[in-house]
Amino acid sequence: MRKRVFLNSLLLAAVVLVFNSCSYKISLNGATIPDDLKTVNVQFFENNAQLVVPTLSQQFTESLKNRIRTQTSISIVRGEANATFSGAITGYSIAPVSIQATNPNNPPIAGASRLTITVSVKYTYDANKKYNFEESFTKSRDFTGDISSQEQQLIQEINKQLTDDIFNRAFNNW
Repeated sequence: MRKRVFLNSLLLAAVVLVFNSCSYKISLNGATIPDDLKTVNVQFFENNAQLVVPTLSQQFTESLKNRIRTQTSISIVRGEANATFSGAITGYSIAPVSIQATNPNNPPIAGASRLTITVSVKYTYDANKKYNFEESFTKSRDFTGDISSQEQQLIQEINKQLTDDIFNRAFNNW
């Protein structure tokens, strides 16, 4: 019995030593963040899409900052930082996804439509470029009826999906 307790204690000590020697913080959301990543600069994501919603740039930028604030202990700073997010909103489109039949004298109308937002993101952290990336992220939401009454809610939902994907790409690929 004593031998077993001793072996269990030895095994526990070895596990603690192994985990203490790791240079990554693991958060409850699954993000793995290097110990030296303390600050991030999230630059303003300008809206370069052909169809421009005036508040989209601010909403997206704040959504990304909020995701980092609530899910990590990384400080968001302006200017020099350990890591930087930059980019632009490159696509904003509304397109029909299903057509409703109408009487033969009237043109067809959209039964459902899709709002799609694309964001080009550049993430710079690692000097040797192992964890850096530059890629586009696209998300969509389908809706029925007039866009004007639901646009802001759809944008919030898409921003959440986009920021989740960007966050996971930056912090879950270690």
